[in-house]
Amino acid sequence: MDSYLKFRNVRGTKDLLPEEAELWRWVEEVIRKKMEDYNYQELRFPTFELTELFKKSTGEDTDIVQKEMFTFKDKGGRSLTLKPEGTPSVVRMYLQYGLYNRGILQKFYYIERMFRQEKPQRGRYREFRQFGAEAIGSPSPETDAELVRSALDIFNELNIHGIKLNINSIGCPKCREKFIREFKKFLCSRLDSLCNDCKRRYSTNPMRILDCKIDREKLIDVPVPLDYLCDDCRKHFSGFKERLGYLGINYSIDKHLVRGLDYYTKTVFEFTHSKLGTKDEVGGGGRYDGLIGFLGGDETPASGYAVGLDRLLLLSPQRKESRGIDVYVITLDKASDLTGWKLVNELRDSGFSADKDPLGRSMKAQFREADRQNAKWAIVIGEKEREGGSVQLKRMETGEQKEVPLNITTIKEELKC
Repeated sequence: MDSYLKFRNVRGTKDLLPEEAELWRWVEEVIRKKMEDYNYQELRFPTFELTELFKKSTGEDTDIVQKEMFTFKDKGGRSLTLKPEGTPSVVRMYLQYGLYNRGILQKFYYIERMFRQEKPQRGRYREFRQFGAEAIGSPSPETDAELVRSALDIFNELNIHGIKLNINSIGCPKCREKFIREFKKFLCSRLDSLCNDCKRRYSTNPMRILDCKIDREKLIDVPVPLDYLCDDCRKHFSGFKERLGYLGINYSIDKHLVRGLDYYTKTVFEFTHSKLGTKDEVGGGGRYDGLIGFLGGDETPASGYAVGLDRLLLLSPQRKESRGIDVYVITLDKASDLTGWKLVNELRDSGFSADKDPLGRSMKAQFREADRQNAKWAIVIGEKEREGGSVQLKRMETGEQKEVPLNITTIKEELKC
């Protein structure tokens, strides 16, 4: 068949077969349940946005905007971009629909597909799945710690262990001025040895040099934002660490951690796992107190994170077994087929998942299909049962079988046992 196959999925995308889709649905249910436990509400946003939204919020000089966005023009000449991350869309919705009128603190989560034009790798795709949480309206380090805890709770629920939490503070615009000044002074004599991206960032966005993977070894002894925090930022970071300690959450301070997006202030954090190799990040986030004001709203504190689900599932030893169906109806002759078909639909109307064979296969083949469908029960209807107004009800796990009246009310009661 492969020799005739002309079309395949596009490189950097991933198809989900039924068993994989079942697993993904389970993972999403875990996320939704845990987020609702934390009183976060779900948002869903469009696949594409105006390009300017990401340029302005994510940052003109970030790798996402510079190298990775899928951008195109529509027939009206507008520049549109497939969403590469979730926070700008959440903030846009927050402002557009006046969600701030619902209360001072608003907490949201999302499970969305994102798009970035980067080199496909194990667990990294150009179309990828991501979940994230955003808390808008709280300046408290308690909110940052709550976000971290919610993510760790989800990892634990998915039976993923060995996640490492790295944290840092990159300060606010006020205390960052002195750091940038000293940082540029320190790098001035070393500029020629840095990569081309870092040379450009030296003028446009110097702090992002700390995020460079190429020049990491050359940046070991450089000044870091944590050493230049103002009193307010230092107090906030201390409060964050204190609350993590209260929750019993282990962490490491990574003084070079700045995250790859321009809107972050104060707290930043990331989750990593050694099994993912050199690119070990599972997800991360931080505080973005200035973004909502920058996009035209009132100055509003906010914090959030995002986790790549494709990478997360590489770490999960737990595989959700197929749920199977409740009932598989087996018919032994053509005359019983219509009776079985009616029964299947009555069962579905009554809230049971049910199916039957439409191909006229043998009883043995139909039982094999019931096994393949992981059916809890099989209902057998043949000439004897049809004429006697009964069915054979078989519990597939134990093989226990009994005859019951062909009556949906009676069958429902038996199936609930």
